[in-house]
Amino acid sequence: MNEVKLDTQQATAKSKQATRLITFAVILAIIVGWHSSWLYPLKMLTVFFHELSHALMTVATGGKVVSFELDPRQGGAVMSAGGSRFWTLTAGYLGSLLWGVVLFWFADRTRLDRYATGALALLMLVVILLFSPNQFALIFCLVVGAVLALLAIKGSHWLNDLVLRLIGISCMMYVPLDIISDTIVRSHLRSDAAMLAEEFGGATIFWGIIWLAISVVVGVWMLIKVWKSK
Repeated sequence: MNEVKLDTQQATAKSKQATRLITFAVILAIIVGWHSSWLYPLKMLTVFFHELSHALMTVATGGKVVSFELDPRQGGAVMSAGGSRFWTLTAGYLGSLLWGVVLFWFADRTRLDRYATGALALLMLVVILLFSPNQFALIFCLVVGAVLALLAIKGSHWLNDLVLRLIGISCMMYVPLDIISDTIVRSHLRSDAAMLAEEFGGATIFWGIIWLAISVVVGVWMLIKVWKSK
């Protein structure tokens, strides 16, 4: 009995070690290939989550989504009526960060990877029905949603796990870089932070720094949790 228990513990330890190695290999691959074309779908997914977070917060605070747009140049916009402007504007960067954390958590802490991938595919298809997407957003959601649905149905647990880690980690890395670019380095842009500053006070950089600090703390916390997992 003791030998079986020891073998189980050793197998669990090896599994956790492999998980750590896979996670940090994914991070390294993203860093090395940050400017390569193969990361484009992952970056656009982060943009999708950003705009989706605006849309969902609009609805959650009593507003209505008029249009949902994605731009192939890694941009997007949500036109809305009503709802809480403060929470809707705040939801973009922090919302896409949260999506990344949730997807990574499903990969790292559960065996529900295929269900999470399938739910994400369904979500992208539901957006088409609810939020009147522009042409590029429509094509993006259809194509990526179909690929994720196929992955959930036909893909192995290991492959679904890897894809969820890629999406989650790329979100957690893309968000702080996007915040730096849009709200600090190019603070003159009409970003979420600039509109928040106009309507609620403070400076664009002020809101950008707050969001940046949150995104960095969350990202580091996630990595620590992975490293210390037993």
